[in-house]
Amino acid sequence: MKSFGFNFDTTYLGLPDALYTKLAPQPVTAPKLIILNQDLSTELGLNFTKENEDQQTAILSGNQPPEGTQPFAQAYAGHQFGHFTILGDGRAHILGEHINPNNQRFDIQLKGSGRTPYSRRGDGRAALGPMLREYIISEAMHALNIPTTRSLAVVTTGEEVFRETPLPGAILTRIASSHIRVGTFEFAATQEDSSLLEALLEYTINRHTPEIKDAENKAIALLDNVMDRQIDLITNWMRIGFIHGVMNTDNMTISGETIDYGPCAFMDAYDANTVLSSIDHMGRYAYANQPVMAQWNLSRLAGALLPVIDTNEDKAVRMAKDSIAKFPELYKRKWLTMMRAKLGLFDAHKDDETLVSDLLNWMHSNHADFTNTFRALSHEDRPTQTPYNTKPFKQWYERWQNRLSQNKKPLKSSLCLMKNNNPAIIPRNHKVEEALEAANTGNFEPFHNLLSALKSPYSDSPDIKPYQSPPAPDERVYQTFCGT
Repeated sequence: MKSFGFNFDTTYLGLPDALYTKLAPQPVTAPKLIILNQDLSTELGLNFTKENEDQQTAILSGNQPPEGTQPFAQAYAGHQFGHFTILGDGRAHILGEHINPNNQRFDIQLKGSGRTPYSRRGDGRAALGPMLREYIISEAMHALNIPTTRSLAVVTTGEEVFRETPLPGAILTRIASSHIRVGTFEFAATQEDSSLLEALLEYTINRHTPEIKDAENKAIALLDNVMDRQIDLITNWMRIGFIHGVMNTDNMTISGETIDYGPCAFMDAYDANTVLSSIDHMGRYAYANQPVMAQWNLSRLAGALLPVIDTNEDKAVRMAKDSIAKFPELYKRKWLTMMRAKLGLFDAHKDDETLVSDLLNWMHSNHADFTNTFRALSHEDRPTQTPYNTKPFKQWYERWQNRLSQNKKPLKSSLCLMKNNNPAIIPRNHKVEEALEAANTGNFEPFHNLLSALKSPYSDSPDIKPYQSPPAPDERVYQTFCGT
Protein backbone atom coordinates (compact mmCIF):
# COMPACT_ATOMS: atom_id res chain seq x y z
CA MET A 1 0.00 0.00 0.00
CA LYS A 2 1.36 3.42 -0.94
CA SER A 3 2.49 5.69 1.88
CA PHE A 4 0.55 8.88 0.87
CA GLY A 5 3.40 10.76 2.55
CA PHE A 6 3.18 9.01 5.90
CA ASN A 7 6.51 9.11 7.71
CA PHE A 8 6.33 6.77 10.68
CA ASP A 9 8.78 6.67 13.57
CA THR A 10 6.91 4.89 16.36
CA THR A 11 8.81 5.32 19.62
CA TYR A 12 6.03 4.36 22.08
CA LEU A 13 6.70 0.69 21.34
CA GLY A 14 10.12 1.10 22.96
CA LEU A 15 8.35 1.27 26.33
CA PRO A 16 7.68 -1.88 28.38
CA ASP A 17 5.08 -4.04 26.66
CA ALA A 18 2.73 -3.89 29.66
CA LEU A 19 1.67 -0.47 28.32
CA TYR A 20 0.31 -1.71 24.98
CA THR A 21 -0.66 -4.65 22.83
CA LYS A 22 0.46 -4.93 19.22
CA LEU A 23 -2.42 -5.85 16.90
CA ALA A 24 -3.89 -4.78 13.61
CA PRO A 25 -7.29 -3.16 13.05
CA GLN A 26 -10.09 -5.54 12.13
CA PRO A 27 -11.06 -5.23 8.45
CA VAL A 28 -14.52 -3.97 7.52
CA THR A 29 -16.69 -5.14 4.65
CA ALA A 30 -17.54 -2.08 2.55
CA PRO A 31 -15.84 1.12 3.71
CA LYS A 32 -16.86 4.42 2.15
CA LEU A 33 -15.15 7.78 2.62
CA ILE A 34 -17.49 10.41 4.11
CA ILE A 35 -15.04 13.25 4.67
CA LEU A 36 -11.30 13.86 4.41
CA ASN A 37 -9.80 16.91 6.13
CA GLN A 38 -7.70 18.41 3.34
CA ASP A 39 -6.38 21.28 5.49
CA LEU A 40 -5.14 18.89 8.15
CA SER A 41 -3.71 16.56 5.50
CA THR A 42 -1.59 19.43 4.21
CA GLU A 43 -0.40 20.32 7.72
CA LEU A 44 0.64 16.71 8.23
CA GLY A 45 2.49 16.63 4.90
CA LEU A 46 0.13 14.01 3.49
CA ASN A 47 -1.19 13.87 -0.05
CA PHE A 48 -4.27 11.78 -0.77
CA THR A 49 -5.23 13.57 -3.98
CA LYS A 50 -3.03 11.51 -6.29
CA GLU A 51 -4.81 8.28 -5.44
CA ASN A 52 -8.38 7.20 -6.06
CA GLU A 53 -11.00 7.13 -3.33
CA ASP A 54 -10.84 3.35 -2.93
CA GLN A 55 -7.16 3.55 -2.01
CA GLN A 56 -7.81 6.43 0.37
CA THR A 57 -10.62 4.51 2.02
CA ALA A 58 -8.55 1.34 2.37
CA ILE A 59 -6.02 3.32 4.43
CA LEU A 60 -8.51 5.26 6.52
CA SER A 61 -10.63 2.21 7.37
CA GLY A 62 -7.64 0.19 8.53
CA ASN A 63 -8.19 -2.44 5.85
CA GLN A 64 -4.76 -1.72 4.34
CA PRO A 65 -2.64 0.37 6.70
CA PRO A 66 0.11 2.42 5.02
CA GLU A 67 3.72 1.30 4.86
CA GLY A 68 5.67 1.68 8.07
CA THR A 69 2.80 1.18 10.49
CA GLN A 70 3.13 -0.85 13.68
CA PRO A 71 -0.47 -0.84 14.96
CA PHE A 72 -1.11 -1.16 18.68
CA ALA A 73 -3.70 -0.48 21.36
CA GLN A 74 -2.69 1.34 24.53
CA ALA A 75 -3.32 0.15 28.07
CA TYR A 76 -4.39 2.73 30.62
CA ALA A 77 -6.60 3.11 33.66
CA GLY A 78 -8.84 5.88 34.89
CA HIS A 79 -11.06 7.30 37.56
CA GLN A 80 -14.46 7.31 35.87
CA PHE A 81 -16.84 9.53 37.83
CA GLY A 82 -14.56 8.99 40.81
CA HIS A 83 -14.28 5.18 40.56
CA PHE A 84 -10.98 3.58 39.57
CA THR A 85 -11.07 1.15 36.62
CA ILE A 86 -8.50 -0.62 34.48
CA LEU A 87 -9.22 0.41 30.90
CA GLY A 88 -7.36 0.70 27.59
CA ASP A 89 -8.12 1.26 23.91
CA GLY A 90 -11.21 -0.89 23.61
CA ARG A 91 -12.06 0.21 20.08
CA ALA A 92 -9.02 2.06 18.80
CA HIS A 93 -5.69 1.29 17.18
CA ILE A 94 -2.75 3.66 16.91
CA LEU A 95 -1.18 3.06 13.49
CA GLY A 96 2.00 4.81 14.56
CA GLU A 97 3.68 8.15 15.08
CA HIS A 98 3.89 10.30 11.96
CA ILE A 99 6.56 13.00 11.60
CA ASN A 100 5.35 15.95 9.54
CA PRO A 101 7.61 18.21 7.38
CA ASN A 102 8.13 20.52 10.39
CA ASN A 103 9.50 17.57 12.40
CA GLN A 104 6.43 17.49 14.65
CA ARG A 105 5.28 14.11 15.95
CA PHE A 106 1.63 13.01 15.82
CA ASP A 107 -0.19 9.84 16.75
CA ILE A 108 -2.38 8.52 13.92
CA GLN A 109 -5.24 6.61 15.56
CA LEU A 110 -8.23 4.80 14.11
CA LYS A 111 -11.27 4.93 16.38
CA GLY A 112 -13.95 2.26 15.92
CA SER A 113 -11.44 -0.09 14.31
CA GLY A 114 -12.28 -3.32 16.13
CA ARG A 115 -11.83 -5.34 19.29
CA THR A 116 -8.68 -5.29 21.39
CA PRO A 117 -7.70 -7.03 24.64
CA TYR A 118 -9.11 -3.96 26.42
CA SER A 119 -12.61 -4.08 24.88
CA ARG A 120 -14.27 -5.39 28.06
CA ARG A 121 -17.04 -7.28 26.17
CA GLY A 122 -17.50 -4.33 23.78
CA ASP A 123 -17.74 -4.82 20.03
CA GLY A 124 -14.79 -2.54 19.26
CA ARG A 125 -16.85 -0.53 16.82
CA ALA A 126 -18.30 2.97 16.64
CA ALA A 127 -21.50 4.42 15.24
CA LEU A 128 -21.51 7.08 12.54
CA GLY A 129 -23.20 9.81 14.64
CA PRO A 130 -20.61 9.95 17.45
CA MET A 131 -17.71 9.89 14.96
CA LEU A 132 -19.20 12.80 13.01
CA ARG A 133 -19.82 14.59 16.32
CA GLU A 134 -16.13 14.26 17.21
CA TYR A 135 -15.18 15.51 13.75
CA ILE A 136 -17.43 18.58 14.07
CA ILE A 137 -16.49 19.50 17.63
CA SER A 138 -12.77 18.80 17.44
CA GLU A 139 -12.39 20.84 14.25
CA ALA A 140 -14.53 23.62 15.73
CA MET A 141 -12.33 23.64 18.83
CA HIS A 142 -9.24 23.92 16.65
CA ALA A 143 -10.76 26.91 14.84
CA LEU A 144 -11.62 28.44 18.24
CA ASN A 145 -7.91 28.21 19.18
CA ILE A 146 -8.48 25.56 21.85
CA PRO A 147 -5.79 22.85 22.24
CA THR A 148 -7.38 19.68 20.88
CA THR A 149 -6.94 16.38 19.14
CA ARG A 150 -8.12 16.67 15.54
CA SER A 151 -10.01 14.63 12.98
CA LEU A 152 -8.47 13.62 9.68
CA ALA A 153 -11.29 11.55 8.22
CA VAL A 154 -14.49 9.58 8.77
CA VAL A 155 -15.39 6.47 6.80
CA THR A 156 -18.48 4.33 7.08
CA THR A 157 -17.84 0.61 7.41
CA GLY A 158 -20.76 -0.90 5.51
CA GLU A 159 -21.67 -2.68 8.73
CA GLU A 160 -24.19 -1.96 11.44
CA VAL A 161 -23.40 -1.53 15.11
CA PHE A 162 -26.00 -2.35 17.70
CA ARG A 163 -26.64 0.02 20.55
CA GLU A 164 -30.26 0.62 21.52
CA THR A 165 -31.04 0.30 17.80
CA PRO A 166 -29.01 -0.73 14.75
CA LEU A 167 -26.85 2.18 13.55
CA PRO A 168 -24.44 2.66 10.63
CA GLY A 169 -20.87 1.89 11.67
CA ALA A 170 -17.96 4.28 11.12
CA ILE A 171 -14.25 4.81 11.81
CA LEU A 172 -12.67 8.16 12.66
CA THR A 173 -9.00 8.93 12.10
CA ARG A 174 -7.84 10.95 15.09
CA ILE A 175 -4.63 12.99 15.22
CA ALA A 176 -3.01 13.80 18.57
CA SER A 177 0.30 15.03 19.93
CA SER A 178 0.11 11.77 21.84
CA HIS A 179 -2.48 9.66 23.62
CA ILE A 180 -0.62 9.65 26.94
CA ARG A 181 -3.17 10.37 29.65
CA VAL A 182 -3.28 10.79 33.40
CA GLY A 183 -4.78 7.31 33.27
CA THR A 184 -1.65 5.99 31.53
CA PHE A 185 0.37 6.90 34.61
CA GLU A 186 -2.33 5.47 36.86
CA PHE A 187 -2.09 2.17 34.98
CA ALA A 188 1.71 2.17 35.20
CA ALA A 189 1.47 2.73 38.95
CA THR A 190 -0.79 -0.34 39.34
CA GLN A 191 1.99 -2.55 37.95
CA GLU A 192 4.06 -1.86 41.09
CA ASP A 193 7.19 -1.70 38.98
CA SER A 194 9.13 1.50 39.55
CA SER A 195 11.25 0.89 36.44
CA LEU A 196 8.11 0.89 34.25
CA LEU A 197 6.89 4.11 35.84
CA GLU A 198 10.33 5.66 35.46
CA ALA A 199 10.45 4.65 31.79
CA LEU A 200 7.04 6.22 31.14
CA LEU A 201 8.11 9.39 32.95
CA GLU A 202 11.32 9.71 30.92
CA TYR A 203 9.51 8.99 27.66
CA THR A 204 6.79 11.56 28.36
CA ILE A 205 9.32 14.25 29.26
CA ASN A 206 11.37 13.59 26.12
CA ARG A 207 8.26 13.68 23.95
CA HIS A 208 6.34 16.58 25.46
CA THR A 209 8.53 18.60 27.81
CA PRO A 210 12.21 18.17 26.92
CA GLU A 211 12.87 21.53 28.55
CA ILE A 212 12.53 19.89 31.99
CA LYS A 213 14.76 16.86 31.38
CA ASP A 214 17.48 18.38 33.57
CA ALA A 215 15.11 19.38 36.38
CA GLU A 216 16.16 18.54 39.92
CA ASN A 217 12.97 16.51 40.39
CA LYS A 218 11.60 15.42 37.02
CA ALA A 219 8.33 14.03 38.36
CA ILE A 220 7.42 17.27 40.14
CA ALA A 221 8.53 19.28 37.12
CA LEU A 222 6.23 17.19 34.89
CA LEU A 223 3.36 17.56 37.35
CA ASP A 224 3.79 21.35 37.37
CA ASN A 225 4.01 21.43 33.58
CA VAL A 226 0.85 19.35 33.12
CA MET A 227 -0.92 21.58 35.65
CA ASP A 228 -0.04 24.70 33.64
CA ARG A 229 -1.30 23.08 30.43
CA GLN A 230 -4.52 21.89 32.02
CA ILE A 231 -5.22 25.29 33.59
CA ASP A 232 -4.74 26.89 30.17
CA LEU A 233 -7.06 24.29 28.63
CA ILE A 234 -9.84 24.58 31.20
CA THR A 235 -9.64 28.38 31.10
CA ASN A 236 -10.19 28.17 27.35
CA TRP A 237 -13.15 25.82 27.83
CA MET A 238 -14.68 28.32 30.24
CA ARG A 239 -14.05 31.14 27.77
CA ILE A 240 -16.29 29.58 25.12
CA GLY A 241 -18.86 27.88 27.37
CA PHE A 242 -17.67 24.35 26.56
CA ILE A 243 -18.67 21.45 28.80
CA HIS A 244 -16.63 18.29 28.29
CA GLY A 245 -19.08 15.99 30.04
CA VAL A 246 -16.67 13.15 30.93
CA MET A 247 -13.60 14.63 32.59
CA ASN A 248 -12.41 11.25 33.79
CA THR A 249 -8.67 10.81 34.26
CA ASP A 250 -8.49 8.62 31.16
CA ASN A 251 -9.79 11.65 29.20
CA MET A 252 -7.13 14.05 30.46
CA THR A 253 -4.03 14.23 28.28
CA ILE A 254 -0.53 15.01 29.45
CA SER A 255 -0.12 17.20 26.35
CA GLY A 256 -2.98 19.50 27.40
CA GLU A 257 -5.14 18.70 24.37
CA THR A 258 -8.88 18.18 24.62
CA ILE A 259 -9.66 14.52 23.94
CA ASP A 260 -12.73 12.29 23.63
CA TYR A 261 -15.75 14.22 22.44
CA GLY A 262 -18.51 12.05 23.85
CA PRO A 263 -21.37 13.79 25.68
CA CYS A 264 -19.76 17.20 25.25
CA ALA A 265 -21.81 20.32 24.60
CA PHE A 266 -21.76 24.11 24.51
CA MET A 267 -23.74 26.20 26.96
CA ASP A 268 -26.56 28.32 25.51
CA ALA A 269 -28.12 30.42 28.29
CA TYR A 270 -25.54 31.09 30.99
CA ASP A 271 -25.86 28.85 34.02
CA ALA A 272 -22.77 27.82 35.96
CA ASN A 273 -24.44 24.53 36.91
CA THR A 274 -25.21 23.45 33.34
CA VAL A 275 -24.97 19.69 32.80
CA LEU A 276 -25.82 18.20 29.42
CA SER A 277 -24.27 14.72 29.70
CA SER A 278 -26.82 11.92 30.04
CA ILE A 279 -24.45 9.95 32.29
CA ASP A 280 -23.52 12.79 34.67
CA HIS A 281 -26.39 12.29 37.10
CA MET A 282 -24.82 14.22 39.99
CA GLY A 283 -23.39 17.15 38.05
CA ARG A 284 -19.81 16.12 38.75
CA TYR A 285 -18.63 17.64 35.47
CA ALA A 286 -20.96 20.64 35.30
CA TYR A 287 -19.61 23.77 33.60
CA ALA A 288 -18.48 25.47 36.83
CA ASN A 289 -17.04 22.24 38.27
CA GLN A 290 -14.53 21.73 35.49
CA PRO A 291 -11.66 23.61 37.20
CA VAL A 292 -12.30 21.71 40.44
CA MET A 293 -12.28 18.38 38.62
CA ALA A 294 -9.11 19.29 36.75
CA GLN A 295 -7.39 19.77 40.12
CA TRP A 296 -8.86 16.47 41.35
CA ASN A 297 -7.53 14.69 38.27
CA LEU A 298 -4.10 16.24 38.75
CA SER A 299 -4.12 14.90 42.30
CA ARG A 300 -4.57 11.42 40.82
CA LEU A 301 -1.56 12.05 38.57
CA ALA A 302 0.42 13.16 41.60
CA GLY A 303 -0.57 9.98 43.42
CA ALA A 304 0.57 7.82 40.54
CA LEU A 305 3.92 9.63 40.40
CA LEU A 306 4.71 9.26 44.13
CA PRO A 307 7.20 6.37 43.70
CA VAL A 308 9.29 8.46 41.27
CA ILE A 309 8.93 11.74 43.17
CA ASP A 310 10.91 10.42 46.12
CA THR A 311 11.74 7.04 47.65
CA ASN A 312 10.61 8.44 51.01
CA GLU A 313 6.82 8.20 50.71
CA ASP A 314 6.08 10.89 53.31
CA LYS A 315 8.41 13.32 51.55
CA ALA A 316 6.90 12.44 48.17
CA VAL A 317 3.38 13.10 49.48
CA ARG A 318 4.42 16.49 50.91
CA MET A 319 6.04 17.53 47.65
CA ALA A 320 3.04 16.41 45.60
CA LYS A 321 0.60 18.23 47.89
CA ASP A 322 2.68 21.41 47.71
CA SER A 323 2.53 21.26 43.93
CA ILE A 324 -1.23 20.59 43.69
CA ALA A 325 -1.96 23.30 46.28
CA LYS A 326 -0.82 25.93 43.75
CA PHE A 327 -3.72 25.13 41.42
CA PRO A 328 -6.51 27.38 42.79
CA GLU A 329 -4.49 30.59 42.72
CA LEU A 330 -2.95 29.82 39.32
CA TYR A 331 -6.36 29.05 37.84
CA LYS A 332 -8.06 32.09 39.34
CA ARG A 333 -5.37 34.36 37.96
CA LYS A 334 -5.65 32.92 34.44
CA TRP A 335 -9.45 32.85 34.57
CA LEU A 336 -9.61 36.53 35.52
CA THR A 337 -7.10 37.42 32.78
CA MET A 338 -9.29 35.52 30.32
CA MET A 339 -12.46 37.28 31.47
CA ARG A 340 -10.73 40.66 31.20
CA ALA A 341 -9.93 39.80 27.58
CA LYS A 342 -13.58 38.92 26.95
CA LEU A 343 -14.48 42.40 28.21
CA GLY A 344 -11.65 44.24 26.46
CA LEU A 345 -9.89 45.18 29.69
CA PHE A 346 -6.15 45.79 29.76
CA ASP A 347 -4.08 45.75 32.94
CA ALA A 348 -5.70 44.88 36.28
CA HIS A 349 -8.03 46.86 38.52
CA LYS A 350 -9.23 45.82 41.96
CA ASP A 351 -12.92 45.83 40.99
CA ASP A 352 -12.55 43.73 37.84
CA GLU A 353 -13.65 40.47 39.45
CA THR A 354 -16.80 42.12 40.80
CA LEU A 355 -17.55 43.61 37.38
CA VAL A 356 -17.26 40.16 35.78
CA SER A 357 -19.30 38.43 38.49
CA ASP A 358 -22.08 41.00 38.27
CA LEU A 359 -22.36 40.46 34.51
CA LEU A 360 -22.49 36.68 34.90
CA ASN A 361 -25.14 36.99 37.63
CA TRP A 362 -27.20 39.26 35.38
CA MET A 363 -26.87 36.78 32.51
CA HIS A 364 -28.02 33.93 34.74
CA SER A 365 -31.00 35.86 36.08
CA ASN A 366 -32.09 36.87 32.57
CA HIS A 367 -31.30 33.56 30.83
CA ALA A 368 -29.00 35.49 28.51
CA ASP A 369 -27.11 33.52 25.90
CA PHE A 370 -23.45 33.17 26.89
CA THR A 371 -21.90 33.37 23.42
CA ASN A 372 -24.20 36.00 21.95
CA THR A 373 -24.00 38.31 24.97
CA PHE A 374 -20.21 38.57 24.86
CA ARG A 375 -20.23 38.93 21.09
CA ALA A 376 -22.84 41.72 21.35
CA LEU A 377 -20.56 43.54 23.79
CA SER A 378 -17.73 43.26 21.24
CA HIS A 379 -19.35 45.92 19.06
CA GLU A 380 -18.95 49.64 19.68
CA ASP A 381 -22.64 50.40 20.30
CA ARG A 382 -24.61 49.17 23.29
CA PRO A 383 -26.96 46.31 22.40
CA THR A 384 -30.57 47.45 22.78
CA GLN A 385 -32.71 44.41 22.12
CA THR A 386 -34.23 42.24 24.87
CA PRO A 387 -32.85 41.52 27.46
CA TYR A 388 -30.26 44.30 27.10
CA ASN A 389 -32.85 47.07 27.34
CA THR A 390 -33.39 46.64 31.09
CA LYS A 391 -32.23 49.06 33.78
CA PRO A 392 -29.89 46.57 35.56
CA PHE A 393 -28.03 45.87 32.33
CA LYS A 394 -27.77 49.56 31.45
CA GLN A 395 -26.31 50.24 34.88
CA TRP A 396 -23.76 47.47 34.50
CA TYR A 397 -22.93 48.67 31.00
CA GLU A 398 -22.18 52.16 32.31
CA ARG A 399 -19.82 50.75 34.95
CA TRP A 400 -18.08 48.72 32.26
CA GLN A 401 -17.72 51.78 30.02
CA ASN A 402 -16.11 53.66 32.91
CA ARG A 403 -13.68 50.79 33.39
CA LEU A 404 -12.87 50.73 29.67
CA SER A 405 -12.04 54.42 29.85
CA GLN A 406 -9.24 53.56 32.29
CA ASN A 407 -7.48 51.40 29.70
CA LYS A 408 -4.19 52.78 28.50
CA LYS A 409 -5.02 51.58 24.99
CA PRO A 410 -7.69 52.98 22.66
CA LEU A 411 -11.21 51.57 22.37
CA LYS A 412 -10.30 50.07 19.00
CA SER A 413 -7.76 47.84 20.75
CA SER A 414 -10.35 46.72 23.31
CA LEU A 415 -12.86 45.81 20.61
CA CYS A 416 -10.19 43.88 18.73
CA LEU A 417 -9.24 41.99 21.89
CA MET A 418 -12.87 41.13 22.54
CA LYS A 419 -13.56 39.94 19.00
CA ASN A 420 -10.51 37.67 19.20
CA ASN A 421 -11.80 36.09 22.42
CA ASN A 422 -15.58 36.05 21.95
CA PRO A 423 -16.64 33.82 19.06
CA ALA A 424 -19.48 34.84 16.78
CA ILE A 425 -20.42 31.18 16.33
CA ILE A 426 -20.10 27.92 18.25
CA PRO A 427 -21.35 24.42 17.42
CA ARG A 428 -24.86 24.88 18.84
CA ASN A 429 -26.07 21.59 20.27
CA HIS A 430 -29.33 21.62 18.33
CA LYS A 431 -27.51 22.32 15.06
CA VAL A 432 -25.06 19.48 15.72
CA GLU A 433 -27.92 17.08 16.44
CA GLU A 434 -29.73 18.24 13.31
CA ALA A 435 -26.66 17.47 11.21
CA LEU A 436 -26.13 14.05 12.81
CA GLU A 437 -29.75 13.00 12.42
CA ALA A 438 -29.64 13.89 8.74
CA ALA A 439 -26.34 12.02 8.27
CA ASN A 440 -27.84 8.85 9.74
CA THR A 441 -30.37 8.92 6.88
CA GLY A 442 -27.64 9.46 4.28
CA ASN A 443 -28.03 13.24 3.95
CA PHE A 444 -24.65 14.84 4.66
CA GLU A 445 -25.49 18.35 3.43
CA PRO A 446 -26.33 19.77 6.92
CA PHE A 447 -23.08 18.26 8.24
CA HIS A 448 -20.95 19.92 5.55
CA ASN A 449 -22.81 23.22 5.84
CA LEU A 450 -22.25 23.30 9.60
CA LEU A 451 -18.54 22.53 9.19
CA SER A 452 -18.22 25.34 6.68
CA ALA A 453 -19.92 27.84 9.00
CA LEU A 454 -17.59 26.91 11.88
CA LYS A 455 -14.32 27.48 9.99
CA SER A 456 -13.84 31.15 11.00
CA PRO A 457 -15.62 31.52 14.35
CA TYR A 458 -14.25 34.98 15.18
CA SER A 459 -15.40 36.59 11.93
CA ASP A 460 -18.83 38.08 11.28
CA SER A 461 -20.35 36.74 8.08
CA PRO A 462 -23.88 36.50 6.67
CA ASP A 463 -23.27 32.76 6.15
CA ILE A 464 -23.17 32.06 9.88
CA LYS A 465 -26.47 33.75 10.79
CA PRO A 466 -28.56 30.53 10.67
CA TYR A 467 -26.19 29.02 13.24
CA GLN A 468 -25.99 31.89 15.74
CA SER A 469 -29.44 31.83 17.31
CA PRO A 470 -30.06 29.97 20.56
CA PRO A 471 -32.44 27.02 20.22
CA ALA A 472 -36.20 27.56 20.24
CA PRO A 473 -37.93 25.72 23.11
CA ASP A 474 -38.75 22.74 20.87
CA GLU A 475 -35.13 22.61 19.58
CA ARG A 476 -33.42 22.64 22.96
CA VAL A 477 -31.03 19.76 23.65
CA TYR A 478 -31.20 18.67 27.27
CA GLN A 479 -28.90 15.65 27.08
CA THR A 480 -25.96 14.51 25.01
CA PHE A 481 -24.81 10.92 24.95
CA CYS A 482 -21.60 8.94 25.12
CA GLY A 483 -20.77 7.27 21.82
CA THR A 484 -19.44 4.00 23.25
